[in-house]
Amino acid sequence: MNTLERRDNILKGNLYRVIISLSLPIMINNLIQTLYNLADGVWVSKISSVHFAATALVFPVAFLFISLGIGISIAGASILSQLIGASDYESAKEYATQIAVVSLIVSIVFAALGYILSPIVIRLMGAKGLLAELSIIYLKITFLDMPFTYMFFVVNSIMNAQGNMVIPTILSGISAVLNIVLDPVFIFTFNMGIAGAAIATLISKAILAFSGFYILMKSPTFIKPEFSKFNFNKKIIRKVFKVGLPASVGQSGAAVGFIVLNSFIASYGTSTIAAFGMVNRITALIMQPAMGVGAALTSIIGQNIGSNQINRAKEAFNKSIYLTVSFSVIGCIILLWKDKPVINFFMQSKDDITVISQGITYLRYITVSMPLMGIFSVIQGFLQGTGHTKYSMAREIGRLWFIRLPMKLLFKYYTSIGSTGIWFSMSFSNLLVCVYGYVIYRKGLWQYNIIRT
Repeated sequence: MNTLERRDNILKGNLYRVIISLSLPIMINNLIQTLYNLADGVWVSKISSVHFAATALVFPVAFLFISLGIGISIAGASILSQLIGASDYESAKEYATQIAVVSLIVSIVFAALGYILSPIVIRLMGAKGLLAELSIIYLKITFLDMPFTYMFFVVNSIMNAQGNMVIPTILSGISAVLNIVLDPVFIFTFNMGIAGAAIATLISKAILAFSGFYILMKSPTFIKPEFSKFNFNKKIIRKVFKVGLPASVGQSGAAVGFIVLNSFIASYGTSTIAAFGMVNRITALIMQPAMGVGAALTSIIGQNIGSNQINRAKEAFNKSIYLTVSFSVIGCIILLWKDKPVINFFMQSKDDITVISQGITYLRYITVSMPLMGIFSVIQGFLQGTGHTKYSMAREIGRLWFIRLPMKLLFKYYTSIGSTGIWFSMSFSNLLVCVYGYVIYRKGLWQYNIIRT
């Protein structure tokens, strides 16, 4: 199916069929991306719970640097989808070119900065002893895959804007399988420990990025970057950053918040942060269908707004809510039914039984709010598709900085419920940001076309 056929399907086809057909590859793709972290976590957890805690501790640090790439990717998908909806293909090519070059430059700078600053950041987070040593090793190597991560973000956003989610999914699947195979080889066979897990991921992401970019450039069916006559276009770059910066700020604000949050949780002990990281990975796995629907909305909403089909955009939003709540409820039932076996599977080492007990408690709390997490993903995808990313930024930052962190401080210093306060805060914050997101939707300010502003 070429770009024109995909556009016609998104603008005129049965919406349930369109949402499912676009979201299914994204679900699989996101699931595969989650497997990168899950694979590393499961394999290193065979060594000890401290090794697992190290992978959980450093994730938001790396994510902070990845945030700008995510913002550029969101801006690319939003702008490109609206240009395609308006049949302005030449402008779409120019935007794709500028986005690709800017992403590469930014990723190289961030990789260098992150590698150098890793020891300082880990110590500022309060990690000590073996936890600090392992975290620094894992984080420094993780930063080396930043250019490859950004490169695939570009490929993914260009393909997704055109309604093609299949190719990124296939490539991600191959890359994830490679990572899972390489993990035990580098960790145990080569006796590299936690460094081996990071190196396996680095190799897998490099292959993913180069393969995706090669296919994008060689395929005759895609709008693609054209580098032969490249010159920096300040107007386009400003537009990309205007749309992408709020998304980046939202993502980075959340990442910084999680760094503070992880530092705070670490004060409860290594077992608590290990339980926190483990359950977050489990829920991320279960939430992939809902997140896939939310991500699919970016191109659906973008193209329909680009062609001035506001009512169809609203219909797509409503039907996405119905689908994602259904998926989330099913996931909720599964986790509540099999909570203990699930926790025991993901924490292979049983050297600290407290990790298991705290993990089960947190899983039960967060599982109850899974339908709300699904709605959160749909609203984010919708807002990003409209290009009005300042609202999605407010939701990302507000959920963490103005709800979760203050609640956790109150529970820690003014109650005696211990880590249960952490688990409750995570769930309650999802409710409040969903209410805020629905209010923004009802006001209708998202209907203004960003391309014409």
